[in-house]
Amino acid sequence: MTTYKLTYFNFTGLGEPIRYLLSYGGIKFEDHRVSSEEWPKIKSKMPMGQMPILEIDGKQYNQSKAIVRFLAKKFDLHGSDDYEALEIDAAADNVGDLGDVVSKYYWEEDPEQKKRMKEIEMEKRPLLLEKLEAQVKKNGGYFVNGKLSWADIWFAARCDYLSNILGFDVTKGYPELEKLVGKIRAIPNIKAYLEKRPKTHI
Repeated sequence: MTTYKLTYFNFTGLGEPIRYLLSYGGIKFEDHRVSSEEWPKIKSKMPMGQMPILEIDGKQYNQSKAIVRFLAKKFDLHGSDDYEALEIDAAADNVGDLGDVVSKYYWEEDPEQKKRMKEIEMEKRPLLLEKLEAQVKKNGGYFVNGKLSWADIWFAARCDYLSNILGFDVTKGYPELEKLVGKIRAIPNIKAYLEKRPKTHI
């Protein structure tokens, strides 16, 4: 029997889309959550010194999107042909742009730089959300061709993190995106995961 172990920090972030997808696929996995105190001790053991890491039968795999795409193909969420897969990948990268804008502002420590980055974040975030909202509305409630793909799950999982660091629901005022997140979180296997996952501050 194949074994799966996800190693990531004890918050949502880039690990959460993997947790969502493993749960969606009904795969039992060890959800190893690393504390900030533990991280320096194990960093050198990680490929490229980063997390998340997915171990499959003891072999380590890194890079969150590579892992997510692997799982998406496994669960038929990566498109019916190369062109649909391209659209799905592009949609996920668009969501990634949103995450980068918000996350870089949040983690910046220099006060002056943080102030400048907040201005950029406040300008770019609504524009990106409007574009994503229009895409979902155009495509029947999903990002691509009116059906569930890994881009939809990626967005819903990333919304946990983005909403937490912003201090408000990032989809507020964007009804199509809000409905999409609701649909993903209502998928039985994902809903079951959400009900039992640890409570974290981000």
